[in-house]
Amino acid sequence: MATTFPDIQLLRINYLRGPNIWTYRPVLEVWLDLGALEDHPSNALPGFNERLTRWLPALIEHHCGVGERGGFLQRLESGTWCGHVLEHIVIELLNLSGMPTGFGQTRSTSQRGVYRMVFRARDERVARVALEQGHRLIMAAINDQPFDVAAAVARVRTEVDDQYLGPSTACIVTAATDRGIPHIRLNDGNLVQLGYGASQRRIWTAESEFTSAIAEGIASDKDLTKSLLQSCGVPVPEGQIVNSPEEAWEAAQDIGLPVVVKPSDGNHGRGVTLDLRKKEDIEAAYHAAYPEGSDVIVERFIPGDEHRLLVVGGRVVAAARGEVVSITGNGRSTVQELIDAQLNSDPRRGYEEEYPLELIEVADNPAVQLELKRQDLAADSVPEAGRQVVVQRNGNVAVDCTDEVHPDVAYTAALAAKVVGLDIAGIDLVAQDIARPLQDQGGAIVEVNAGPGLLMHLKPAIGAPRPVGQAIAEHLFPAADDAPEGTVGRIPLVGVAGTRGTATIARVVGWLMHLGGRHTGLACREGLFLDRRCVDTTDSAHWEAAHRLLMNQMVQAAVIENDARTILRDGLAYDRCQVGVVTDMDGKDALAEFDVQDQDQMYKVLRTQVDVVLPGGAAVLNAAEPQVLELAPLSDGAVVLYAQDGTLPAIAEHRAQDGGRAVFVKNGRVVLATGSAEHVLAPLADLTFGRHAVQTDPDTLLAIVATAWALDVAPDLIGAGIKTFEPEPPCPPAHATALTGA
Repeated sequence: MATTFPDIQLLRINYLRGPNIWTYRPVLEVWLDLGALEDHPSNALPGFNERLTRWLPALIEHHCGVGERGGFLQRLESGTWCGHVLEHIVIELLNLSGMPTGFGQTRSTSQRGVYRMVFRARDERVARVALEQGHRLIMAAINDQPFDVAAAVARVRTEVDDQYLGPSTACIVTAATDRGIPHIRLNDGNLVQLGYGASQRRIWTAESEFTSAIAEGIASDKDLTKSLLQSCGVPVPEGQIVNSPEEAWEAAQDIGLPVVVKPSDGNHGRGVTLDLRKKEDIEAAYHAAYPEGSDVIVERFIPGDEHRLLVVGGRVVAAARGEVVSITGNGRSTVQELIDAQLNSDPRRGYEEEYPLELIEVADNPAVQLELKRQDLAADSVPEAGRQVVVQRNGNVAVDCTDEVHPDVAYTAALAAKVVGLDIAGIDLVAQDIARPLQDQGGAIVEVNAGPGLLMHLKPAIGAPRPVGQAIAEHLFPAADDAPEGTVGRIPLVGVAGTRGTATIARVVGWLMHLGGRHTGLACREGLFLDRRCVDTTDSAHWEAAHRLLMNQMVQAAVIENDARTILRDGLAYDRCQVGVVTDMDGKDALAEFDVQDQDQMYKVLRTQVDVVLPGGAAVLNAAEPQVLELAPLSDGAVVLYAQDGTLPAIAEHRAQDGGRAVFVKNGRVVLATGSAEHVLAPLADLTFGRHAVQTDPDTLLAIVATAWALDVAPDLIGAGIKTFEPEPPCPPAHATALTGA
């Protein structure tokens, strides 16, 4: 009888929300105990590899450490431990669920059979569900039990759909990320902050903080929109609001047949019926439109194709053309069966937000019912073979035509967005040929939409996808020729790591940035400060406090203290920084819960602070600590060394190489050296704090000077700022809840 193994124990699950010891991006870290499976690698479990590869055949694409296709399967066959296998199972479930994940690692700990397994996790809840399903799958494969892979993937996919950003928001965030702009998700939906502090911009799907409530209100009122456009010379169809089916017919006669009936403030083409010529059709169209909006409009029918033009920042960046959707009868199938076979089978159609076209269910769509009725058909009718049946005349915009748009049409669309007041707008117009001016063909703009969907431009049925997310990101963050690399959407940010004097370093550097005219936020062990105002007296050297600073629109610069525990527990709160300071590698003995057993592991933890330095920034390192000095090659930016002894070989070598910068003490004076050039700042004894001339540790003082110098603070201001800094923290206010206010 085959052995049944007990479940792998998941001892601890921790979401690392920022750069960490594993990678720059968020990961789910799982501490697991294999138990008896520690003595049974994959090649020692009968049938395990066969079951696993049968259930998840795409595992052949996992390169693993081998570095080639099929690499992970080679590891399976040669024998690898189940913690490593679980890592790849979870990654594959995420891949199958539409959230591609390429990163994962599994490492042993000092305790036999206990491993730390991590994998890339864009969303914590999705990652936890994927882990849960992967855990069930591996145990079923180990113990030769049945497992429903499709159901597991569906469960993860449901969580992805519930938790992840919608496609419009996601494409903007991706475009911002490609430009090095960080983002923070502000709610469970699609409200996202791009950038940090005072440099941030906010989006909500395809609306930005520049999208005014007034403009959105105008756009939602189609009748008001038309009147404003008409007053500015934009062609619009004649129309009027009606309050009953009878009024709809009267208005149609006044306007002239054929007409369109639609809700005054609906969207996605819901409740819109085109090309109406009969009284009964117009009255039925009124009933279809009424539930979709606050009023019903009857307007002149404009012959031609439906088009959607996306206007961003005053220019057309994408355009798509609609199609009349029809089915062909076969003499056997009902209308709904034909719709399912010929239309709903299209992979572009679906219920979720990621699909550019919606599924068509006749029973749930009064407009489709009316369209069929006009052809003397219903959902259960059986059209004769070869008969063309129109199902929808609008709402199927999926053919890219951006390159065909006539300049006059683009100008008119941009003008319409301007008149309404929208920075991002979806302009719906009808034209027979988008390559000709509207006036020459009797075309017209029929709607102006706030918060337009972007999917039709990202996934057109025909034609090339358009970089609409990039256009919106550039609108929010215009490219500046003189902007240093990696500074767009960012504020000057200093990260301080270590244990020796780090709170003092953070506070004094924050004071110097304040003197430079910036509204500075500070999170350190001594509290949370906003421009010298203490808003929280508790230890704030942690992820949550730093995160609050980065969300604050008033913060123009930030100084954040991090210790090894913060990095191990949460990761850094920021993705990159201008200056990263590491003072020492002390503190190992307090980190036993993270399995930090030797000094070399401290290097792996604190290197995180240097790994995130921007190319235009600098790492500030204590040259008197050999292990800290080893971090220098990891900096993408410059390196500024400090130590009391300026004759250290490391400092001499650094100065000799490309004019490296260093801060040290020479003849009792603090010296700022660039290559062979030296600038005396002041006597060390004179650099005291505040009116009481409080002295501090020389290494701490040198770290402060080096950090300020790395921020390009003028030497005279550094000296004056140190002398005016008062070490006593300000008294806390009675309330400290306004930190994240705008």
